[in-house]
Amino acid sequence: MRLPMSPTDSMFLLGESRDHPMHVGGLLLLHPPEGRDASDPRAMFAEAVAREEPPGPLWCKRPVRSLLTLGQWAWEDDPRFSIDYHVRFNALPSPGTMDELWELVSRLHASLLDRTRPLWEMHLIEGLADGRYALYVKIHHALTDGVGAMRLLRRALSTDPERTDMPAPWAVPDASPVARSTVGAAIGFPGTLVRAVTGAVSETVHVAGELAGVVPALVGTLDRALHNRGGSVSLSAPRTMFNRQISGSRRFAARSWPLERLRLVAKAADVTVNDVVLELSGGALRAFLAEHDALPDESLVAMVPVSLRRDKQGGGNDIGILMCPLGTQCQDPVERLACVRQSMAEGKRAMGSMSSLGRLAASAVGIAPLAVGVVTGNRAPIRPAFNIIVSNVPGPDTPLFWNGARVDALYPLSVPVDGQALNITCTSTDDEIAFGLTACGRTVPDLGKLLDHLDAELESLETALGVRIAPHTEAERD
Repeated sequence: MRLPMSPTDSMFLLGESRDHPMHVGGLLLLHPPEGRDASDPRAMFAEAVAREEPPGPLWCKRPVRSLLTLGQWAWEDDPRFSIDYHVRFNALPSPGTMDELWELVSRLHASLLDRTRPLWEMHLIEGLADGRYALYVKIHHALTDGVGAMRLLRRALSTDPERTDMPAPWAVPDASPVARSTVGAAIGFPGTLVRAVTGAVSETVHVAGELAGVVPALVGTLDRALHNRGGSVSLSAPRTMFNRQISGSRRFAARSWPLERLRLVAKAADVTVNDVVLELSGGALRAFLAEHDALPDESLVAMVPVSLRRDKQGGGNDIGILMCPLGTQCQDPVERLACVRQSMAEGKRAMGSMSSLGRLAASAVGIAPLAVGVVTGNRAPIRPAFNIIVSNVPGPDTPLFWNGARVDALYPLSVPVDGQALNITCTSTDDEIAFGLTACGRTVPDLGKLLDHLDAELESLETALGVRIAPHTEAERD
């Protein structure tokens, strides 16, 4: 049976090329329980494959296009589905380092998925010197966005460290497609570009009662942009080394820090943890660009997805897109943090005064220039609408496990596109916050340096604010 693919989802197949793979990914870093030897993870996965557990519906669908579908993309169950093709085993040369893990995942993330099969792969990676192992999953953006991919991974995990009878990640009950949301901008970048624009159009048709508020919202948004105040549109982003046409090469690197360090900084400066994430990104980017003699005089601007829902227990999504100057023209980290705080506060106040449709329309205007490029052929604009995406996706505040193995980190991998060669996404798991960097390998050299600058920037903020706890980074565990 063939099911029509939505026009929005088909855009990710139509816009894909060798230089522009359109899949997102996630990387789980797992620590086996005491007493388990290095062969246990492979044995568990091999057993799961051998059991031939029926996969969830999402994992069986492949894209098809023929005269029967009038030339349009559709989904059908793969009649030759083989779990052996999709689940693969990799090993780092012993003793494996974190840098070698990033190199392997970078290569895996660069290759296109086979369109004659369901559009996903899952790789178990062994051989890390400290006994940990990793699980890398990539899945096409036509199936789910970045947030959806992370939720699929989380759904396969448990909060019970003693549970050892867990099904394979692809066989978790009710593994149906995850609802997409604007926050997918953080991880699955093109998805939000397309959905924000098409969503604004469809909402305009169906929510005529709110139309009266859209024009004032857009006028106010453009006025704030002209006066360089916080909002969904920026007219001041400079052109940088990150805002060029990209290649198909990919590079990924990540590092974790204790979440408590960011919380203490936020408390001392009376800002949010998200403000701290943005300041750290701005400071690290300033140092990185200065090293390459490429630091512009104007501040870099980040596109930031933010939640505007007041009732955190309520359902649904109330998401906006804000453009935030990162204060990269400032040498002092405290001054940079104040710049970020002011911009984000202004933007949130402005969006809070709009209707849901007004927020959606304002967000769509802000990212429309790049959305057009993604849909029509991925070409970097002459002047970027923003320089980089920085997002913080809060995760569970309790430890997670898979068959007794503790999740040390859950890293997202994104979709670089022309004009946006670098993405910074943070996720938290239990007591740690992980920064995941996904970039075009040719455009953005040496992501490890950028991680070192993040570490140095956090220390600079702590020193300036008189906040200090014992440092503990993933790099120090290696």
